Amino acid sequence: MSENKIKFAVIGCGHIGKRHAEMVSRNEEAQLVALIDVKSQNELGLDHFNVPFFYDLKTFLNSGIDVDVINIATPNGFHAEQALQALEAKKHIVVEKPMALNMHDAEKIIFKALHVHRQVFAVMQNRYSPPSVWIKELIESGKLGNIYMVQLNCYWNRDNRYYKPDSWHGKKDLDGGTLFTQFSHFIDIMYWLFGDITNIQGKFADHNHQNLTDFEDSGFVSFDFVNGGMGSLNYSTSVWNQNLESSMTIIAENGSVKIGGQYMDNVEICHIKDYEMPKLAPTNPGNDYGAYKGSAANHHYIIENVVEVLKGRSAITTNALEGLKVVDIIEKIYRLRDQNHRS
Repeated sequence: MSENKIKFAVIGCGHIGKRHAEMVSRNEEAQLVALIDVKSQNELGLDHFNVPFFYDLKTFLNSGIDVDVINIATPNGFHAEQALQALEAKKHIVVEKPMALNMHDAEKIIFKALHVHRQVFAVMQNRYSPPSVWIKELIESGKLGNIYMVQLNCYWNRDNRYYKPDSWHGKKDLDGGTLFTQFSHFIDIMYWLFGDITNIQGKFADHNHQNLTDFEDSGFVSFDFVNGGMGSLNYSTSVWNQNLESSMTIIAENGSVKIGGQYMDNVEICHIKDYEMPKLAPTNPGNDYGAYKGSAANHHYIIENVVEVLKGRSAITTNALEGLKVVDIIEKIYRLRDQNHRS
């Protein structure tokens, strides 16, 4: 039976990497064949997986263990290098957000994948939440008419409980910045729904993270959508004590919609001409990192999609080009931030 299973290895076995390993283990058509991390298996609490453990990707690739897919869940700054290493070994890859910390590296990943004929799955699991699926179908149906305004608000708490001195969080070369680590999922949802942006303007600040991070903690960003309409992204990790919200408000020709909650997982307002909202399935609870919560817990959909694609039964939900576009949008915003800082 195992011969027909898609074989996975996971590199980076922190909170998210453990979830990848768990979701692979639960999928009847998938098999976890190895775990890889610089920390020890015992230190990470991985003993229950009962698979070979390696301290680096090169050693694993040289081990001769048969593997189809390598899931990359390491600190952001390692994603591109490890993706290219896995692709060089002719393995499919699942890359946690962000795919890379700059467009140049993201493009190298895509070029390499095309060259070796392997798939790149970009992890954007918030697309699977019931409100996201519903709003995508609603927009594509044309029932909202022309989109006038979109406001994306992301207000979270990230303080010294999260930005610990021995952590990669907050380091520019490994973390990349607030938009890469905390809010790229929501930028992906916005791009998925409304397309690319242009005419970007912004104001950025570092309110209470001067001694915790190498970058800003807050920003106001405004822009136009290439497809029509105007938008804004307001974000901060300087909220006291706990997350406040992640929300998206849409003002359109035929109505208004607001999706809110901590992870954009609740439809708060749906007021649309000649339209009755369907009952949505419940949303999976978000990740719980002690005092911190992150994105919706939908990683099982990612693994299911990988299996479906590699068995020839489905298309990729979030392909490498879409992962690239999220990096592109964040890089454009941060280019503006850096220009403002220099001036």
